[in-house]
Amino acid sequence: MPGAPQQPSERVCGAVLLAAGGGSRFAGAHHKLLQPLAGKPMVRWALEAVAEAGLSPIFMVTGAVDLSDVMSDPLPNNPEVVVVHNPGWQRGMASSLQAALDVARERELEAVVVGLGDQPGIAPSAWRAVSDAQSPLAVATYDGERRNPVRIHAELWSHLPIDGDEGARSLIRQRPELVTEVACEGIADDIDTVDDVQRWQARLAEQRKDN
Repeated sequence: MPGAPQQPSERVCGAVLLAAGGGSRFAGAHHKLLQPLAGKPMVRWALEAVAEAGLSPIFMVTGAVDLSDVMSDPLPNNPEVVVVHNPGWQRGMASSLQAALDVARERELEAVVVGLGDQPGIAPSAWRAVSDAQSPLAVATYDGERRNPVRIHAELWSHLPIDGDEGARSLIRQRPELVTEVACEGIADDIDTVDDVQRWQARLAEQRKDN
């Protein structure tokens, strides 16, 4: 109808999966993100969890290692996956987050939910619950401990650091009044060493036995 007001376009909450680091503490035969866990590369567990949560687009930030083979098989819910290469990954996690946010700004996203590629135990339900939070900052908790993922509204992106190994944590410290905690199920442990992998393999074997 001529003269009718335009409806605002729906703003989207996307996901950022940070997978650019060198994994210097890992002494295995592979880069840690490609280390097999129950037949799948570690980072594939994280990527599938984001996809199962129904989030799209997914900005997967790479740097130290080529992860293209990880995405050769279809993902649940057929999300749009955008590989964002960070040539400055050695400057720390903050630079990888900024690389993803540059693309998110171009897409005019409302918010992003940020997690790590070396946390394969974070469940799809955690990604979904944090993405559904309405506060400017939302952080997943596990038994009361704040971990990933974290939802960051676009109005706060300019306040995030550009270098170093902190992403949203510094913002959470600086603006506690904006933070909502979201109780989640899952395991938010990082995998940094070969010993961590062995513990995960044992945990997965125990789960299979219980099922």
